[in-house]
Amino acid sequence: MDFKEKLKTYQELINERLLNYVRKEKCPEEILNHSMEYSLMAGGKRLRPILVLATYQLFREDIEICIPFAVAIEMVHNFSLIHDDLPGIDNDDFRHGKPTNHKKFNEATAILAGDGLLNNAYMVISNSIANATGKDLEKQIKVFKEFSEAVDRMIAGEFVDTEFEGKKISEAYLEYIHKNKTGALLKLCVRMGAILADAPQEDLNRLTAYAEKIGLAFQIKDDILSEEGNEQILGKPVGNDKILEKCTYVSKYGLSGAKEILEKITKEAIEELNIYDKKAEFLIELAKYIKERNK
Repeated sequence: MDFKEKLKTYQELINERLLNYVRKEKCPEEILNHSMEYSLMAGGKRLRPILVLATYQLFREDIEICIPFAVAIEMVHNFSLIHDDLPGIDNDDFRHGKPTNHKKFNEATAILAGDGLLNNAYMVISNSIANATGKDLEKQIKVFKEFSEAVDRMIAGEFVDTEFEGKKISEAYLEYIHKNKTGALLKLCVRMGAILADAPQEDLNRLTAYAEKIGLAFQIKDDILSEEGNEQILGKPVGNDKILEKCTYVSKYGLSGAKEILEKITKEAIEELNIYDKKAEFLIELAKYIKERNK
């Protein structure tokens, strides 16, 4: 199975499992549930849950233990997107080619839909932990701790990003924003997969380095796409970073400078996996995919 086929297989599996958590019952908060489903099932690359599953499969095949954590991380990701799009943060009208949640419903519903997805993520994980025993229980508790810390870092990074709009910042602060706002969740995904698969510490360290590099690469590519992406493909307007005067790798180093850094960091990420040879082929291709994507 080539990279595109395997990527599609992962995406289909994740979409199927996410649907199991969509609430369809008639109830007073039915519109809120529709709002949560609207964003959760709107599409997207499903990169974060894919990283959980693909990293796990470096060491083990049966991915069932990973599914609740893969589902939960996608819920958190979509919580962050709903809130990012709100008028008080990025004020975006479109995502995945569709009206953003607050445009489709209203601002109050969007805020609560984001809150609901975040809380549902913790419910999914806590239910998994409640049914675990022995070594599985120990691993899941460890992963849950890292999960909570990564969500905290994502929120912190988002705050610093908004706080420094229109201001000149140092390279260290720019890296801090990207490391936390985007990188924390991507690093978490890889570490979750490795920990749940009982990866030795040496492998966990190596995979963490890979994850940190692709996390930075992902955000740099986002910065580049915000500057020169195709709106029809992206499904949202181009140029918002410049309008909001956000601190990005493009604003700091220019378009060509950002592309050079992206190339370098992607090469370094791939080098971390060379020891695994063909076993890591999908993760290697995923790093290239992050660098070359057009949305």
